[in-house]
Amino acid sequence: MAARPAKMATSFNILILAQAGRLEYEALVFAASLRCHAPDFSGRLIVAQPRAEGAWQGRHTEISAPVASALTELGAEITPFTARHFGAGYPHGNKIEALATLPARQPFIFFDSDTLIAGPLDRAGFDFARPTASMRRTASWPQPPLYGPGYTDIWRSLYDRFGLDFESSLDLSYPDEHWARYLYFNAGWFTGADPAAFRARFLEWALAIRDEPGDMLACQSLEPWLDQIALPLVIHSFGGGRPGPALDGLDGDISCHYRYLPLLYARESDAIIDALETATAPRPIKNVLKSWEPARRMIYQGWGRKKVRPMFTQTAILSETVIRQHLKRNDLLLR
Repeated sequence: MAARPAKMATSFNILILAQAGRLEYEALVFAASLRCHAPDFSGRLIVAQPRAEGAWQGRHTEISAPVASALTELGAEITPFTARHFGAGYPHGNKIEALATLPARQPFIFFDSDTLIAGPLDRAGFDFARPTASMRRTASWPQPPLYGPGYTDIWRSLYDRFGLDFESSLDLSYPDEHWARYLYFNAGWFTGADPAAFRARFLEWALAIRDEPGDMLACQSLEPWLDQIALPLVIHSFGGGRPGPALDGLDGDISCHYRYLPLLYARESDAIIDALETATAPRPIKNVLKSWEPARRMIYQGWGRKKVRPMFTQTAILSETVIRQHLKRNDLLLR
């Protein structure tokens, strides 16, 4: 394992999302793992909760009382916000609008709620003046049609539209028209120096792409990819780019974007599984998480280790789609 830099002096805040249902329990797992495995983290953990109004009008969004109490006991700050532009029609847009809950001009990192903290997050080598995001992604977008336009034309059209330099965003170690040559992230985590400025640009550009995709995007699906289409443009516009070696621990031994607990047991390392079970072992956490079937079955009844883990001994050669199919076929894809 590569050596990490000494603890940084710069404090930063963490933003995650939660609302009634699966997300509230995932948020509790996140908060418990943060306090367990990154005890020296000194910033604020803000749990943004959409109000049942605006774009979430008519939906039940409020975090349940037991989960809210457990989150508060762990030091999380539950902060409501009103989604005006995305909401139930495009829940991924919450991560854009929820940036309004963070204090302006203070460095931040956003994590998807289905993330486990497994190591000293505060010791990762963040450079918030150079925003970045997760590289644990696949060739999900765009999907160039057979007769064009190709990757270059599609991405260049977006950079040109927002006045950005396209050439400097390329990874020239990949050949032309290889998807990884182009700046593209998983929006499971991303960083920035000022959430107010980041949100303003992220929101403006995501709405512009959604409302007027343009000819080059005419054959492309924007759902659920809209946030991941706009994110690299925003990051590049603030002088950021791909994360360097100092952040290898994210999507590694410091944080794990697991998506669903059965997937965690299917494909992650023994160390990550140990980190999950250690963080969720304290009785106050267990008493709340047992109400969530995936945690009750996978963690506390041992299905993860007894049923899921033995099914997958060579996950490196299996795609996530194949893993999900195996889990579903055996009634183990609990969400």
